[in-house]
Amino acid sequence: MDKLYSPRVTKDVLNKHGFRLSKSLGQNFLIDGNIIDKICEGAEIENDDLCLEIGPGIGTLTQGLLERAKKVLAIEIDKKLIPVLNDTLGDYNNLEIINGDVLKLDLKNVINEKLGDKKIKVAANLPYYITTPIVMKLLEEKLNIKKIVVMVQKEVAMRMQAEPGTKDYGALSIAVQYYSNPEIVTIVPNNVFIPKPKVDSAVIALNVYDEPKVKVKDEKLMFEVVKAAFGKRRKTLANSLSSSSLNIEKSKIKEILNSVDIDPRLRGEKLSIEQYAKIADKIVELNL
Repeated sequence: MDKLYSPRVTKDVLNKHGFRLSKSLGQNFLIDGNIIDKICEGAEIENDDLCLEIGPGIGTLTQGLLERAKKVLAIEIDKKLIPVLNDTLGDYNNLEIINGDVLKLDLKNVINEKLGDKKIKVAANLPYYITTPIVMKLLEEKLNIKKIVVMVQKEVAMRMQAEPGTKDYGALSIAVQYYSNPEIVTIVPNNVFIPKPKVDSAVIALNVYDEPKVKVKDEKLMFEVVKAAFGKRRKTLANSLSSSSLNIEKSKIKEILNSVDIDPRLRGEKLSIEQYAKIADKIVELNL
């Protein structure tokens, strides 16, 4: 069977179905088999694996997954691509396609119904405009996922794996690293897509923890503290936390920070996840 990543095959498929790419859906199709291989290798796809793919497009990455995995469940939001996928991947008997918006689906029920209770792997070439909401949905809903490997904008990948004290470190870094261990698999130039995007991409693997990286008494509160700390990035912790929706006086914020051995004069990007958990736990302890 022809490889869909071939530029000629991709163009033939699009022309055959009279398909026009949607800018609003961020559609960019891969035309490089090496990148397909790296995504599949990054996800460590084996022949007994069950995979979830988000945004299969015309089936380019899907084809690579189907040739390695036991079953692939593909969720595609664009109903005009369903007949295209049925045409390009009709020879495979280990594929199931759902037409729907992954952000609106009850993923826990969908995964249980279609893939069972075994841990699954997720692979996707995500539209840039909706990368973070999709990744955070996969992580926050504590689904039965072992690994997530996604193609995202390069700068987003850098932020996901950034360490405290670096310029890329922020609320997204903490959110992703709370649930998983991120690792960039490869940097992807913009010339391996049709059409060519304006920026480079990266493939990042998120190795999902069985339990979050740190234990915290109130998870929601911890992320409110993180949001407050980075909401006014150039301010000190004492100033940014006291002027946030936490509604805690500056003197009390300083008292809390000092009690957990954190200098109130530090900025948010200097703190580790563990330190944010300590702040949140102290607020809970004081019943503030």
